[in-house]
Amino acid sequence: MPRSSPKILLLTLAATAALAACKPDAQAPAPAPTAAPAASVFAFKDAIDAADFGEHVRVLASDAFEGRGPGTPGEDKTVAYLQAQFERMGLKPGNGDSYFQTVPMIETTADEATTMSIDVAGKPRTLKFGDDMVIGTRTGRPEVKIENSEMIFVGYGVDAPERQWNDYAGLDVKGKTVVMLVNDPGFHANDPTLFDGKRMTYYGRWTYKFEEAGRKGAAAALIVHDTEGASYGWDVVKNSWTGAQYDLRAADDPAPRVPLQGWITGEQAKTLFADAGLDLDALRAAANKPGFKPVPLKSTMSVTLKSATAEKSSRNVLALLPGTEKPDEAIVYMAHWDHLGKHVGEKNPDGSDDVIYNGAVDNGTGVAGILEIAEQFAKIGKPKRSVLFAAVTLEESGLLGSKYYVAHPTVPLENTVAVVNLDALSVAGRARDITVVGKGNSELDDVLKPIADKQGRTLGEESNPAGGYYFRSDHFNFAKAGVPALYPDSGDDLIDGGTAAGDAAGKDYNEKRYHKPDDEYDPATWKLDGVLEDLQAVYAVGETLANGDAWPNWYAGNPFRAARDAMMAKKAASAPAAAK
Repeated sequence: MPRSSPKILLLTLAATAALAACKPDAQAPAPAPTAAPAASVFAFKDAIDAADFGEHVRVLASDAFEGRGPGTPGEDKTVAYLQAQFERMGLKPGNGDSYFQTVPMIETTADEATTMSIDVAGKPRTLKFGDDMVIGTRTGRPEVKIENSEMIFVGYGVDAPERQWNDYAGLDVKGKTVVMLVNDPGFHANDPTLFDGKRMTYYGRWTYKFEEAGRKGAAAALIVHDTEGASYGWDVVKNSWTGAQYDLRAADDPAPRVPLQGWITGEQAKTLFADAGLDLDALRAAANKPGFKPVPLKSTMSVTLKSATAEKSSRNVLALLPGTEKPDEAIVYMAHWDHLGKHVGEKNPDGSDDVIYNGAVDNGTGVAGILEIAEQFAKIGKPKRSVLFAAVTLEESGLLGSKYYVAHPTVPLENTVAVVNLDALSVAGRARDITVVGKGNSELDDVLKPIADKQGRTLGEESNPAGGYYFRSDHFNFAKAGVPALYPDSGDDLIDGGTAAGDAAGKDYNEKRYHKPDDEYDPATWKLDGVLEDLQAVYAVGETLANGDAWPNWYAGNPFRAARDAMMAKKAASAPAAAK
């Protein structure tokens, strides 16, 4: 995902294309993949190399791979190619005796004729799916029914102990419908003293809000949409929640699930609050102040949601380089291999008949990056700790491949030193900086900084920190579980043209190629010298950790630190006496 690309805006397009034909029978072993187009005639070098990188992207983004849609022949060719490359390097299977990890999932398609009934102080009203609200379920059940659930406004729906903030304090929401604002306390007030001000935190993501509502036992959760807070308009919400949605089975995902979750438009929310004798704007201001107390809406909500459901599956590809001294401890390099597949029956936006979404940058570059790093580790480095290379699936459908891995890790999370995620590398040339998406989260910044210093580069944060991009790529599932995760990206300050050229290159890609058929490998225009420098830096991070004893943690105050501290305390308590 490019650091300024609103990937969330294209969730429906991504999910629909990526899983249109995913495999049924989630319990069955993964079938043997069909052979990929031969690339064995290419003489790969032992170190990170531009020609090698270009060859990997050329093959992965070729029309023969049909856009790498999960569940399509493109998946078979992709995972076969990855297995062949890892075997050629001499890496071992990363899942027992297999390079593959089957990822089962549930496809759920809500009935768009669904309506929501709200009774406000005796005044009934009906909200229509798409126009006034969207609603869905992660339960996997074909029907979820809620009757006369009391509605209550819970501010931003945040319970953040390390920030001494709890919008649910003293409140029992079991059986109730919670209504909340998107983003963080402090965002709309533009108050840098509350949370991170305009920079979105973990608590600002709508995914967190629904999970927290589930933890509290709510029957349903509704987020009030506003364009500024969400960073996208209602049409994006409507499109993203229309059609097939994908999730892991509840048995495979430890995250809490509220029975029904959705959004309502700002207009409907304002009317709802007014009918209850309340002012939404005034309550928004109140919710930005410490000590906010939930407010009953003097209303009840009823809805019967019917959905079509089906079980399907895809595959993660895992390869392991065992450590020479501490093989039980591992550093993970990851990148998602999936893209949007082939859209039969559509036209390219440029009017051509090219309907293959090749995904050369997103994320052929990331996969090629971990292959190059794997090559250098396998042939040159002899790490003391193990290094796991994970090419995960279904990122475009909600980070599902990485979520499944975290729920079923092949290296225990308490033995996972750190995760480094590569997602859509820039091919615009060398830069004076390295972007760290979510800079300031973990001590991995401190590992990267001296490496960047040696390259004569600085560390910078993403250009739009309010967008919350740290929470929108695969490393985030590791982060939520407590494992420190680094999401490095190519810099903005290009050697040739400065930040103006970097911004122009990003804008050009976002507008012309991102999630479009024109995201293709172009050896004539791609500048790979910057990619090589990025990969050398990322390799050095893993080499430092793999040959050392450090266990990087989150910085104090980070919401994921408690999970890591608890994990490591449990690990220490269970260690043999001789090892303590």
